[in-house]
Amino acid sequence: MEKIDSLDKKILSIIAQNARIPFKDVAELCGISRAAVHQRVQNMTDEGVITGSGFVVDPKKLGYHLCVYVGITLEKGSLYNAVCRELEKIPEVVECQFTLGTYTMLIKLYARNDEHLMQLLNSKIQEIEGVMKTETLTALDQRIKRSLPISVEQQ
Repeated sequence: MEKIDSLDKKILSIIAQNARIPFKDVAELCGISRAAVHQRVQNMTDEGVITGSGFVVDPKKLGYHLCVYVGITLEKGSLYNAVCRELEKIPEVVECQFTLGTYTMLIKLYARNDEHLMQLLNSKIQEIEGVMKTETLTALDQRIKRSLPISVEQQ
């Protein structure tokens, strides 16, 4: 995609607030046809501007009462890809970032309780070859969760 224009940004702004909004409503808000909205969304999806959509499930409703971030220090940064492949096998791990600073990588995971967390850390994560140490930070509350704002004026 060559450039995101102001109409693309307006469409993104609308669907970022409500991914389930019908394209006919987006078209009406933008003053264009439903087909034009569909084509622009498809183009932005094909180009990787839009990377997903879906439902957000509350982990607590599924019995996962702990949200934790685990800073992982690797023996060598070059082990990142191999360690990521192993972390992908652990369903409770929902995010993984390669970082600069104190940790080589930072992961986010959900656990049912303290015992489950200890099992994940001791029997799974710390057993991965190349993991030198971990530090766990427990999230007590989440007040902000949002997408990056899309400003039509931004160019």
